[in-house]
Amino acid sequence: MRHPLVMGNWKLNGNKHMVNELIAGLRSELNGVDGCGVAIAPPAPYLDQAKHALAGSHIALGAQNVDVNLSGAFTGETSAEMLKDIGATHIIIGHSERRTLHGETDAFIAKKFAVLKAAGLTPVLCIGETEAENEAGKTEEVCARQIDAVLKEQGAAAFNGVVIAYEPVWAIGTGKSATPAQAQAVHKFIRQHIAQQDAAVAEQVIIQYGGSVNDKNAAELFAQPDIDGALVGGASLKANAFAVIVKAAAAAKKA
Repeated sequence: MRHPLVMGNWKLNGNKHMVNELIAGLRSELNGVDGCGVAIAPPAPYLDQAKHALAGSHIALGAQNVDVNLSGAFTGETSAEMLKDIGATHIIIGHSERRTLHGETDAFIAKKFAVLKAAGLTPVLCIGETEAENEAGKTEEVCARQIDAVLKEQGAAAFNGVVIAYEPVWAIGTGKSATPAQAQAVHKFIRQHIAQQDAAVAEQVIIQYGGSVNDKNAAELFAQPDIDGALVGGASLKANAFAVIVKAAAAAKKA
């Protein structure tokens, strides 16, 4: 039985006061809530502060990016070992903003995936199509290509203990969201695509939905059989809204 995960991607938001205030709010709102894993990914400068603020809670610390190099002359980068050393466990890679704004390719993201696995960290692999690709009927083709970059190099076993976040690019930060049925169809395709290589691995992999998930649409999304939680953007910056999403995932698990 898969254990859903709701993860907050704070993106380029926050300050020292906000980190303490938001985490305190999350700890209060989520006290006693079980049945759903929870993680947050603050900006890199606040990871250590966040780790201390999370101490003793069941909320995991994540990060928004990682470099493919472990050490050396790579100014401005952060390695997997550094993230592990500071206490981060769930690392977002392949987000459409990294692909689009920073030119990260499928092959480069696959390298990040391998580095995280080698370090014993959990990759949160973001995949998804643009609006033009969606309208051209290429959703499955794009998702398969992005997954295959890892599958072909590292094999299906690499997806053991991994999180995939299906994020239709046209729904990120736009207020648009795929309908529950649309999202379920893609999630089912992703799971079946991995199952062609290894059914057992496909069955256990967590596939989150991301793309304007909020406290209003979460419950209906989580009722779908192949949607295992969410990667949440804007709503993760508000403790009460994020808590509603987590509770919806936990309730769907018990249903």
